[in-house]
Amino acid sequence: MEFQAQDTIQWIEKINEKMQRNKEYLTSLDQVIGDSDHGINMSRGFQETVNKISGGTYDTASDVLKDVAMTLMSKVGGASGPLFGTLFLKLSTTFKGMDPVDYHAFTNGLEEALNGVMQRGKATTGEKTLVDVWSPVVEHFKQEDEFQADKIVETAKTAMENTKDMLATKGRAAYFKEKSIGHIDPGSASSYYIFEALAEVMEGGK
Repeated sequence: MEFQAQDTIQWIEKINEKMQRNKEYLTSLDQVIGDSDHGINMSRGFQETVNKISGGTYDTASDVLKDVAMTLMSKVGGASGPLFGTLFLKLSTTFKGMDPVDYHAFTNGLEEALNGVMQRGKATTGEKTLVDVWSPVVEHFKQEDEFQADKIVETAKTAMENTKDMLATKGRAAYFKEKSIGHIDPGSASSYYIFEALAEVMEGGK
């Protein structure tokens, strides 16, 4: 696995495509256990990131991810901007000075991103948040020695679907208590699209 600046740009473009395509679905998830704005926030945020990085000159993945993080933090409202911005900022920081980023460095970056968002959101697993997708995906990366697109998509999708049976104890969804059970967490769904997009980029680069 060799992850470079151009791969990062393609990754963000694919994430944006998925956020635009699934904007209404993400909003529908958020209508039952949130503020009804997750799809709107994510589609706007990633469109802004693509606007920012398109046509830019980047030498490393770290440079691209830094602009992505700053754009998400400044353009996305609510909790999503700071949380998803933190994920990409931690990736950027971990990848600094690396070109290309190899598999083990990428794994380390994902783990640092997970740790960063858990610290920022004071969250852990089992609370029906995006952590419940990022955590099993990080574990998958740590257990393997090379990038496996199919298994990453499978792991992320299963993790996202597992949030359906969880009781929300964190964030806006926690106000809904038992009523939160039976619904997929919107942040987990967005995280699934992020890893699905990554798998497609890396699979295409083989």
